[in-house]
Amino acid sequence: MKTDSLRELARERLPRAVYDYYVGGADDETTVRANREAWAAIELRPRVLVDVSAADASVDLLGHRLPSPVVLAPTAFHRLAHDDGELATARGAGDRLMVASSLSTVPIEEIVAAARGPVWLQLYVFRDRELSAALVRRAEEAGCVGLCLTVDVPVVGNRERDVANHFVLTVSMEMAIFSGLLQSEMPEAGGSGLAHYIADQFDASLDWGAIEWLRGVTRLPVIVKGIQHPDDGRRAVEAGVDAIVVSNHGGRQLDGAQATARVLPDVVAAVEGRLPILVDGGLRRGTDVARALALGAAAVLVGRPYLWGLATGGAEGVARVLDELDHEFVRALQLLGVPAADALGPEALAPVR
Repeated sequence: MKTDSLRELARERLPRAVYDYYVGGADDETTVRANREAWAAIELRPRVLVDVSAADASVDLLGHRLPSPVVLAPTAFHRLAHDDGELATARGAGDRLMVASSLSTVPIEEIVAAARGPVWLQLYVFRDRELSAALVRRAEEAGCVGLCLTVDVPVVGNRERDVANHFVLTVSMEMAIFSGLLQSEMPEAGGSGLAHYIADQFDASLDWGAIEWLRGVTRLPVIVKGIQHPDDGRRAVEAGVDAIVVSNHGGRQLDGAQATARVLPDVVAAVEGRLPILVDGGLRRGTDVARALALGAAAVLVGRPYLWGLATGGAEGVARVLDELDHEFVRALQLLGVPAADALGPEALAPVR
């Protein structure tokens, strides 16, 4: 089912505040729209008479051979969409890489146990550094194979839908990764409870020293998510991170931020192949995945599409969405005349005029 149709079906089934939380962006949501439109604006240039009978969608990423370049982005509060929450998502992910959110509603140990593929833990740095360090230790002990540090939330974006809906978790639901570490219920306050929680707990003074600190408390690969400027890509290389994610947080932070499809080529040029680059934001079709890899991405992350699958069909719904994306990507490879994902490059793109 096309993503837009699935989103509408999810809208009918979810409470308004939950649907708005998942679909919404910051301010006027111009960056949410720009993310999608920018991918569609990139024209493809296929080659013909190439043997694509066995097109290979698999890619290498930080020591793992993944069945496709489609990675599950970290998204919060899956039990708002389905009773099985992140367990259903992990099962639906199959052999793909899943990035579990720090704001998951299922403990990280259970997520990793339910997953067939590799799992990274997405991490925020809290005012209480020991809290973050404890999460790192839990991720290591659970079997996570990477830490994805989100760096674009010094403060929460102005998500007007959440403010209007007074978005907050129900009393019976908790941020399970924090179980036993701090009070998991969001504070009672006017507007968005999540925004108040972030203001209370997240460290707005975070700087590049956080990378050194994180490297000092883990031996896992460190991936930095939220790069939007080529100079920050260079600094990430200098800081010794293992990979970066070009991301504007799905348009949920700074409205008016440049679409990730437009940022990606500049960051790729700045990094000069010294580490893998992933990208998220508005990818909805297999052709978008092909565009991203042709621009230099090693893999892509998708979030909202699989949430619509989760909301409408649990683990099977997640699997259907991801399988369709993979199918579309393989077909795009074949129609482009490219026999493998690893062979995608700028020659698959039409020149910008």
